[in-house]
Amino acid sequence: MTASGDDATQKRPPRRLALLAAVALVGVLTGLIGVYGIGGLARNPADAACRPAAETVQRIAPLARGEVAAVAVASEPLPVPGLSFRDGDGRDRTLAEWRGRTVLFNLWATWCVPCRKEMPALDALQARLGGPEFEVVAVNIDTRNPDKPKAWLKEIGVNRLAYYADPAAKTFQDLRAVGKALGMPTTLLIDARGCELGVLAGPAEWASEDAVKLIEAALGR
Repeated sequence: MTASGDDATQKRPPRRLALLAAVALVGVLTGLIGVYGIGGLARNPADAACRPAAETVQRIAPLARGEVAAVAVASEPLPVPGLSFRDGDGRDRTLAEWRGRTVLFNLWATWCVPCRKEMPALDALQARLGGPEFEVVAVNIDTRNPDKPKAWLKEIGVNRLAYYADPAAKTFQDLRAVGKALGMPTTLLIDARGCELGVLAGPAEWASEDAVKLIEAALGR
């Protein structure tokens, strides 16, 4: 026995309600894509610049071992925040000025014992690999007696590193705000596009062969 035409019509959902439901679904999906980037359809344009760094990350990941085993290689390379500091002559500088070069960016202070311990190694790394493609950028964040860090570096014979300072320690605060500075020293490996390749909370023996191999891999050598 078949249902009458009126019964069949009553069993079908009203067309208007179906249309409203479809519109609502599209709205929900659009919102989710905008917030979460579902399926990679919506990404921060700034992140797109760091996509080539993914290959570099894969290359250096196996080399985060030995003396540099504590380096946390970036799971997804992202732009490093715009950091500002001063050079030895007191001129304002920004990290963006190093675009085109791979950078080992280090924050240190004279009151930080592990920082003091690793400075000669950073100096040696700069002496070995520093040049047009790579530089160790070590920024002092002592907030008192600005002459003390310079005098201390001279005293221990660190003379290959250019001197940079941030007496307000804003660089540390900016990195801490994005979860990249949990203590001292803090070191970031940054590619030529300004994208983070890895971060290390604490000291390392940067003059070791393990560190040199890691940096050379980041340089594509």
